[in-house]
Amino acid sequence: MFASSSRTLLTLAVRSPRVHVSRRWMSVRPESKEVQARKKVTIQKLHALKQKGTPITVLTAYDYPTGVRCERGDIDLTLVGDSLAQVALGYDSTTRLTLDEMIYHVRAVARGSHAPFLVADMPFGTYYASVEDAVRSAVRMVREGGAEGVKLEGGREIVPAVKALTSVGIPVMAHVGLLPQRHTALSGYRVQGKNVTSAIELVHAANELQHAGAFSIVLEAVPHLLATHITKRLDIPTIGIGAGPGCDGQVLVQDDALGVWLGHKAKFVRRFAEIGNAAAEGVNAYAKAVRDGSFPAVGAESYEMDSGEWEKFAEHEQVRESNS
Repeated sequence: MFASSSRTLLTLAVRSPRVHVSRRWMSVRPESKEVQARKKVTIQKLHALKQKGTPITVLTAYDYPTGVRCERGDIDLTLVGDSLAQVALGYDSTTRLTLDEMIYHVRAVARGSHAPFLVADMPFGTYYASVEDAVRSAVRMVREGGAEGVKLEGGREIVPAVKALTSVGIPVMAHVGLLPQRHTALSGYRVQGKNVTSAIELVHAANELQHAGAFSIVLEAVPHLLATHITKRLDIPTIGIGAGPGCDGQVLVQDDALGVWLGHKAKFVRRFAEIGNAAAEGVNAYAKAVRDGSFPAVGAESYEMDSGEWEKFAEHEQVRESNS
């Protein structure tokens, strides 16, 4: 038995190529730094884009890699949306997300997204009970998470919270129209502002939120003519999602835009990549290669001992085994 294993070692010594392919020993490594840093986007810059008629690009992110995509892409504002509850954490609703969970994810995104202005959603229940609750929650988002602004869903009822937050120096992005955090009360994810009464209410709410100090406002699932009308009436940028091309900018959930999320696709979503399908194919290909023995390949995907060392080791093992 021992003699046989020794002969095998010596045979491998003869057959093993002496090719050194890499000096990187770890399976992970730090991301390479950007060669040229982007100029920081500020609220003033966002307002200037509206004045010039340049569309504002907004994309969600929920961890370091998705934040890096926003940093390296031509994104003006990175939104840590509470949609991460579903696409990153597997919850069935955004209302399940806690403040601590949101802060954790904001912190991760902030490490990857530097140039885009960074806004984070205030989770469900963190700003309804009182203005004091809203301020405490938002301060934690900024101080612990690294957010530069926060987003609140709601109409006139959140005006006091918006005023309180802006008065202490926390920028607020408002959000009207379809409010995902209230989808149960709205009987599902339905388009808002489809009749005269609700359209008038949306216009008034947008105006009051602007006067309360919001620096921008998201219009979600609003008829495109109404969204365009609101955009023209406001001095602050409007960001549309399912609100047509007349808004000052657009936002999509990154997993929707890149085809990572393979669940239900809303009407307003366009897939700009198919990462989910490609990833599934890659996982299957990896499993197949492992099972059929084609991965890893000797030389190209494995390491060698220094020249002559394998032969010395084989001889050492032969002597050790013969003395056993």
